[in-house]
Amino acid sequence: MAIHKSALLTWADDSSPEKVLDDDFDSLLDNPVISEATFVRMLRLERRRTERSGRQFMLVLISCEDFNSDGSLLDHSVAALSSVTRETDILGWYQTGTTLGLLMTELGETNSMTTETIAKKLVMVVQEAVSAASFQKISFQFRLFPQEIGKSSENNDYHIHYPDISRKHRSKYSSGHALKRALDIAGSIFALTLFMPIFVFIGLLVKLTSRGPMLFCQKRVGLYGKEFNFYKFRTMYTGNDPKIHQEYVAKLISGKLNESKGVYKIVNDPRITPLGRFLRKSSLDELPQFVNILKNDMSLVGPRPPLPYEFERYQTWHKRRVLELKPGLTGLWQVEGRSRTTFDEMVRMDIRYAIERSIWVDLKILLQTPSAILSGRGAC
Repeated sequence: MAIHKSALLTWADDSSPEKVLDDDFDSLLDNPVISEATFVRMLRLERRRTERSGRQFMLVLISCEDFNSDGSLLDHSVAALSSVTRETDILGWYQTGTTLGLLMTELGETNSMTTETIAKKLVMVVQEAVSAASFQKISFQFRLFPQEIGKSSENNDYHIHYPDISRKHRSKYSSGHALKRALDIAGSIFALTLFMPIFVFIGLLVKLTSRGPMLFCQKRVGLYGKEFNFYKFRTMYTGNDPKIHQEYVAKLISGKLNESKGVYKIVNDPRITPLGRFLRKSSLDELPQFVNILKNDMSLVGPRPPLPYEFERYQTWHKRRVLELKPGLTGLWQVEGRSRTTFDEMVRMDIRYAIERSIWVDLKILLQTPSAILSGRGAC
């Protein structure tokens, strides 16, 4: 499989300082199967390019436990795949020793017939190249990116296209993940203990001022598009119509609002109780989210978790704000913008946090959060 250096240089990501290094290219020339770290890096860069261009790519995963022990099986499979792929396609280890990854870039407009034809061709050449017994042990997966609107987040295998996050390929963050989780656990336990009297008091007020449960439980979208139960103190009357917010969010994301007071802020929302307005203004309604943090659904610092119907309307680049980051109780948007920003500005803030994040950035945001809450700037 021939690979041109000029083609590789187009993988550079405008939003990241990363470039394809010369020694990466040299390894491609020496071996048609590139290393796991290099392959995952190129997958990440292709995701970035697709987010800008909208042109789909396909990730093909060829798995077999015998790849690690049977050199001839691996050689025959690689030779067969290389014979039918383009010079712009990338073959490498998705998981070293067990799963080969084939990155088929710039597919353009595709339909079910196109992808089925590609799949049949790849399966057929491998089947012809290896023995019948060996072929029975090989499994194939074919995934297009982006997987777009109209599909439930639960049905999308987003983690397949994000191995650089789920498998911690970035050593820069490997120790940071453990430290961040330790901070989340310590912080949530401390907050739940410290604010327990306030929890009880607010819960009683909610029950006494309006009919319904003390807590409001709602499905939200978290890391890799996985849904989880999200907790808040109830701030709305029970039995309200969710279409009001659904229609507002649809217009907000599409940019069709004639007037906007900011992200997710519906002026004079009739669904909110008088106590609920105060709780939202002071952000006290969000205290139960410390339970979500303790359960590892959320983090102390991260992007705001979207609703499923909101997530389904996201453009591909919008989805980065939750697919690459665990949702947070507070974040860059909460301390710098809150509801005073537009939707796209909020997404850019979350992506900026994804690029710059560290334990020191998290601590800085946590220290800025109390003043943002007390000032009530842009609160919903």
